Amino acid sequence: MSPRAPSFRIGTDIGGTFTDFVAIDDASGEIRLEKTLTTPDDPSRGIFDGLALLAARQGVTLSAAAGFVHGTTLVINALIERKGSVTALVTSAGFRDVLEMRKETRYDVHDLQLEFPEPLVPRALRFEIAERTSAEGAVVLAPDDEAVRALAAQLRAAGVASVGVVFLHAYANPANERRVGALLAAHAPEIAVSLSCDVLPQIKEYERTSTTAANAFVKPLVRSYLGRVADGLAASGFAGRLHVMQSSGGVVSRETAQEFPIRILESGPAGGVEAARFWGEAVGARDLLCFDMGGTTAKLCTVIDGTAEVAEEYEAARVYRFKPGSGLAISVPVYDLLEIGTGGGSIARIDGLGLVKVGPHSAGAAPGPAAYGRGGEEPTVTDADVILGYLDPEHFLGGSMRLDPGAARAAIDARLARPLAIGIEEAAWGIHDIANEDMACAARLHLAERGENPASLVMVAYGGAGPVHAFGLAEKLGIRRIVVPPAAGVMSALGMLVSDVSIDRVRTFRADLAHLAPGDVEAAFAALEAEAAALLKAGATPVRLQRSADLRYRGQGYNLRVAWPAAAPGAARLRETFEQEYRHRYGRSYADVPVEIVNLRVIASLDARVPFRPARLAPAAGPASAAIRGSRRAFMGRATGAVDCPVYDRYRLRAGHRGEGPAFVEERETTTVVGPQATFEVDALGVLVIDRSA
Repeated sequence: MSPRAPSFRIGTDIGGTFTDFVAIDDASGEIRLEKTLTTPDDPSRGIFDGLALLAARQGVTLSAAAGFVHGTTLVINALIERKGSVTALVTSAGFRDVLEMRKETRYDVHDLQLEFPEPLVPRALRFEIAERTSAEGAVVLAPDDEAVRALAAQLRAAGVASVGVVFLHAYANPANERRVGALLAAHAPEIAVSLSCDVLPQIKEYERTSTTAANAFVKPLVRSYLGRVADGLAASGFAGRLHVMQSSGGVVSRETAQEFPIRILESGPAGGVEAARFWGEAVGARDLLCFDMGGTTAKLCTVIDGTAEVAEEYEAARVYRFKPGSGLAISVPVYDLLEIGTGGGSIARIDGLGLVKVGPHSAGAAPGPAAYGRGGEEPTVTDADVILGYLDPEHFLGGSMRLDPGAARAAIDARLARPLAIGIEEAAWGIHDIANEDMACAARLHLAERGENPASLVMVAYGGAGPVHAFGLAEKLGIRRIVVPPAAGVMSALGMLVSDVSIDRVRTFRADLAHLAPGDVEAAFAALEAEAAALLKAGATPVRLQRSADLRYRGQGYNLRVAWPAAAPGAARLRETFEQEYRHRYGRSYADVPVEIVNLRVIASLDARVPFRPARLAPAAGPASAAIRGSRRAFMGRATGAVDCPVYDRYRLRAGHRGEGPAFVEERETTTVVGPQATFEVDALGVLVIDRSA
């Protein structure tokens, strides 16, 4: 008999506390899961520890895998912790200090001690080259080859491992950058080179320089890390393709991720959004509030009409975490996520005013919450959830990791209960409720800025702590329907397996809409599409293409992205499309102000992905009570107090089963809390739908 073709695809997401694994069988739609503690000293070690568990417990070996998709926090951590490579910047004469001049604005006009992050490239390693390209793309002065050769020797002598090349107006004509990049590669081949015309070929000088410098800063680190992962997978029998999740959705090849590591900045959270969209479509919901709560942070993202909003500007390594403008500008497409410093490992404390605060500091994976029994002494959200009865100490992670309620009680008693002269349970409820209120406050503002009504959204809850806190958060926001998909505790890893292989490319194309030259636009789009297809390594595989453009009223500093019509559009139609979107966003339009195109964009996706068709559950043959494996006394709020709650085994629930709260639905990776006066139902795909309309 011929051996069975590999049908498994494996996704893994490295978080701040846990590393998650999902394997899906494309033949049967079956999902298999694993979870292990993250190894911060070397994240790749956690990957192979988890893969060993996946093989031993779930029977999924790498030799049976056709694909492996990876999401990682490596890039964002390297930027925050400044653990990248020795990096240099080569720029046009007179522009050496762009990284320090930034936008010449103050993010807090009242702070006399204002701090900005130190540039990733120190001034001593920022070099100027005599060259110039005009804003129209004409080469005014070409770089001198001898000067570049001498610069290559300087970089080698300084021990530089990576260099970013950013020249004035290189987005209009990359010739000078490409010439310098080629010479550096020839005379210093061991140094990684990042060109702004490849990383971010668009206007805004500081953003282009900062993004290219960040790409260069992490490039050797990511190249080495993904190389180790690829080698380790191959040594374990993996013969498929390794892909990496992008921050804006979609996955790319390992080679593309190594060349443009800045694109995988927020790859884990993006995977969660992709999975939330998938399950939302499965239950017929297209307007969603994606709620991802892990061990370190919570993240919220809205999906409207099946589409998640993408932000073009992002900040990393902020001096003040929640103050926009205090970080490094990174202009790459990123899902527009609201990040809140509240997770299972968030530490609770008493501030100078005697008030209880939760987060943003986290106990992380080491030592972790006190209940982990790994030496942690600070009280955390997880410790509070254990004391309140929301987590079963004997069945955490399916029983593979026992929690220590005594250590959790001792931590909360010593740090909060005794100093405040209150009971331990009351202190634990305070931690839990404050964590929910912090997330609700941030969510209200986030939704208000987008003109969204929380009551009109369906919450999709995931992450290890998401289903534990989803009911309390939904109650505060007025959300009536909560969806908890299968594998909710490892959703980001699952999202990587339901994402397309895709890439987006952008290029500045300045033109007045009233005087548009269709031939020039078509040529520019064709060049972008060819570039994207080359990065996808599409070959003969069909490629799906989506065109869009950044438009604005003349004189504005901010753009609005609009879809480019499939048929060749005239100026009048483009203006109509733009103004319709502008009115939707801002409530008005300006008929007497000219409109201009700023950037052209292309998203290219491969048609070769195997669609995921989840297995259907067998219909219920009896009452849901048959899936109850016990009960647990839990504190369900001041109005309800402590009550005995049935505990359902999610793996024994079948399609059509219904139950009432208060109750718990337990699975290996997470626990879903169903609050008082709510009901839940299991659909044909195993999705848990909670209705709190009552």
